[in-house]
Amino acid sequence: MLRFIAGRLIVGSSVGLTLSIVTFFLLNYVIDPAQAIAGEDALFEEIEQIREQYGFDRSITVRYFEWFSGIFQGDLGISYYWNKPVISLLIDRAPETITLALMSVSVTILISIPLGILAALNPNSLIDRIALGIAVTAQAVPNFWLGLIMILIFALAIPIFPVSGDKTLFHFVLPSIVLGASSVPAVMRLMRTGLLDVINADFIRTARSSGFYGWRLVFNHALRNALLPVVSVLAVQLGNKFGGSVITESVFAINGLGRLALESILGADIPTVQILVFVFAIIFLFFNLLADILNAYLDPRLRL
Repeated sequence: MLRFIAGRLIVGSSVGLTLSIVTFFLLNYVIDPAQAIAGEDALFEEIEQIREQYGFDRSITVRYFEWFSGIFQGDLGISYYWNKPVISLLIDRAPETITLALMSVSVTILISIPLGILAALNPNSLIDRIALGIAVTAQAVPNFWLGLIMILIFALAIPIFPVSGDKTLFHFVLPSIVLGASSVPAVMRLMRTGLLDVINADFIRTARSSGFYGWRLVFNHALRNALLPVVSVLAVQLGNKFGGSVITESVFAINGLGRLALESILGADIPTVQILVFVFAIIFLFFNLLADILNAYLDPRLRL
């Protein structure tokens, strides 16, 4: 097991390093950092002065190694747009994104797993078709459109929830539903397929012959085996929620990392964008690694 984890750590570290290199070089080639700091109306002399002041006249390779080594020292750079340390921006905005990600995954679990169970226990029935229809609809609807519709219905027409903001957990209900709905199709179909396979397995027929029927058979024997792939997918989906919260946070005016990423892109704030892309990638790689470890722990065959 330790050898398996070490191998996954090496692969994940390689991917993270490669992504940091690609992100740094692309951003610094596409956008001139000196021009971004000086502004569009700055004179050539002012831009050159800023380039020399901040060290942008040095080799991009040297700047990358300084930036990457600074990450391990807790120095994430200074934001051009807010004129604040990037690490302080992350600390201020991270709680909102973490809350949104956890609540959205909870919404995914509460919707997709019951639908998947009902669809598997009633294959090719009306219940099965309704569940699949909900999954297809959730997959086809864009997040920004669903967010606007939710605001119009549940915040304006029927004022149950706040329109925007992040002051209380109540403000996160609508955005959590919007962000969580995008993961419902994958988890629901996986739950349905996994439970159908388990129900037809030999040990389930043995359990039936021992007197187990109905929901007792499902929860005591079938469900725990069908949930194995679902748990790993949910771990990956939780990682996706951090990077995928940009649109949802913008629609509902939540001051999280997703909205910070959008504002940084619009403001050509290269240090903040670099760190956010790197942080989102590390979070995704972490949860992907966690999913692999869970799968290997639950199914020893995967360790080979």
